[in-house]
Amino acid sequence: MKTTELPLPITAYFAADRQDPDAVGACFTADATVTDEGRTHAGRAAIRAWKAAASTQYRYTVEPFALETRDDVCTVTAHVRGDFPGSPVDLRYRFRIAQGLIASLEIAV
Repeated sequence: MKTTELPLPITAYFAADRQDPDAVGACFTADATVTDEGRTHAGRAAIRAWKAAASTQYRYTVEPFALETRDDVCTVTAHVRGDFPGSPVDLRYRFRIAQGLIASLEIAV
């Protein structure tokens, strides 16, 4: 799947994920939430901190390969490979979009 086939806010998220935590934070609404590994991070500052911690702890690549849209939720399944326990793994990224930005993201196996 090409990222150009994804909705623009989701394409922006995956592009920012290869850059830095500030770029990732800019993809979200001010009161957005991210749930990953059983923890919820609320607001841009917390989302930037979550991404900074993940980026310093692990190096990884993400390759989206499927998209499913139901109601206001877009689920992207991606192959994630890196130097983390359990690599490689296919993860589901559940995005809810509001006003052209990501309002919530849940990452799960």
